[in-house]
Amino acid sequence: MRSIDIPVDTLILPGLNGSSDAHWQRHWARDNPESRVVEQHDWACPQRENWLAELERQVDMIGRDVWLVGHSLGCVLAARFAESRLAGRVRGALLVAPCDLDATESLHPCIVRFGAMPRRRLPFPSLVVGSLNDPYMPVERLRRTAAAWGSDLVDIGEAGHINVASGFGRWAAGYDFLELLKERSALGAAENGRLFSPAVAGGGLSLN
Repeated sequence: MRSIDIPVDTLILPGLNGSSDAHWQRHWARDNPESRVVEQHDWACPQRENWLAELERQVDMIGRDVWLVGHSLGCVLAARFAESRLAGRVRGALLVAPCDLDATESLHPCIVRFGAMPRRRLPFPSLVVGSLNDPYMPVERLRRTAAAWGSDLVDIGEAGHINVASGFGRWAAGYDFLELLKERSALGAAENGRLFSPAVAGGGLSLN
């Protein structure tokens, strides 16, 4: 398929119900003209096959390697994309506040149709940014999930779901984590799976 005219290199993946205009993902899309939000047809009742098909369509249309920036269910989508024929186009994935599907089902019964939680090691570099008090992901499960994915993990403390409701607007400090991912990617994936403190990551908790 022919590449689109705008040189997109970053795809932003919101979760259940999308990301509101005040969400950091929308801010990041506006900040960077080479970023694009993958808009799903149905944000309220996510179905894995439909969401995956749209992400594949976007990656195929762009025709170049991309970075993925997921939040919540968007992180699970990125992990599922690892099984796609186009997974080799992913340079790396920043996965912020991934949701556990069991916890999500208990909070939103009979809404999310995403199957089982993906547990395979991701074939591309990845950095998980998580919270100690995320209602969508118990911290021990967060650590197990990051380990299963082979992802580096940064814990930024009690930050809720790292969304508007927990005080995160533009979240400019989050760019530090994206830069860390890119640095780790440049070094190669051999050492992926490490646990970083916020100080090592160069980030830390910021509500800006």
